[in-house]
Amino acid sequence: MRVAMRMRVVLTTVAAGVLAASAGVCSRSPANHDDGRLQVVAAFYPVQEAAQRVGGELVDVTNLTPPGVEPHDLELTPDQVEAIATADVVLYLGDGFQPAVQDAVPDAQGLAVDLLAAMPTAEPPPGSEAGLTVDPHVWLDPVLYGKVIDEVESAFARADPSNASTFASNAQAFSKEVSQLDTAYRTGLASCQRRTIVTNHAAFGYLASRYGLTQEAISGLSPDAEPSAQRLADLASLVRREGITTIFTEDLVSPKVAQTLADEVGVTTAVLHTLEGLTDQELAAGQDYGSQMRENLSTLRSALGCS
Repeated sequence: MRVAMRMRVVLTTVAAGVLAASAGVCSRSPANHDDGRLQVVAAFYPVQEAAQRVGGELVDVTNLTPPGVEPHDLELTPDQVEAIATADVVLYLGDGFQPAVQDAVPDAQGLAVDLLAAMPTAEPPPGSEAGLTVDPHVWLDPVLYGKVIDEVESAFARADPSNASTFASNAQAFSKEVSQLDTAYRTGLASCQRRTIVTNHAAFGYLASRYGLTQEAISGLSPDAEPSAQRLADLASLVRREGITTIFTEDLVSPKVAQTLADEVGVTTAVLHTLEGLTDQELAAGQDYGSQMRENLSTLRSALGCS
């Protein structure tokens, strides 16, 4: 069976090369699965949801990042490396967000799409760790996540042109939901007593910029980065000076440092979902991108005193 699969991959690659040379196109027949579905590898949860919503029953999506695992530090298994190599479409974020995935992408025989490449991304905040050249957290801004959806649709249409109209219809429906989220955030955060958010790590820069907030992060773009004593002292002064009531923690990262800071200045903590990887419990409860983004909005409105 493995030999047959490899022969199909070789034949598909040769056929694609002939088509590209004769017609100037870059698409592949979805031949890696007996039922004809596109085999799609998604780097982590927000990409997985976009792929599933756009592809519907026409795709079989594999998420490289298991539920409840922090994607920044993902290490690939041999089976995952092979999945990347043989998939029809690989969807990932480059620029050092998941180095293990980025290192495996050159071996992809199908269409590999760096979703960050098409985004109007921002430079990392001062003091961020080496290896990240842009802020990757575009999915936390509904407007930018809409652009991710567009890129996924385009990738699927290139890989399976015969189903392009279905991908377009699915993408339009999902984009409408995400656009409604943007409207809810614009309305919900329009009038607030406070506009500064202190977060566990610098994941909310795009969201803050989109809706007129200021993010002050304990650590950099990676949640594993250790803040300096001076950074913590500066944040304590900021919280007292601006009357901030809440320090925001995350689902997948230890809240210890954030809780210590909150205890020092006498404020509470609350969870802001980074959506980097839903837990098994969240998935079992039917949580998804939309529900967690709406929970974030409710949490922000409470902490910022919005009316």
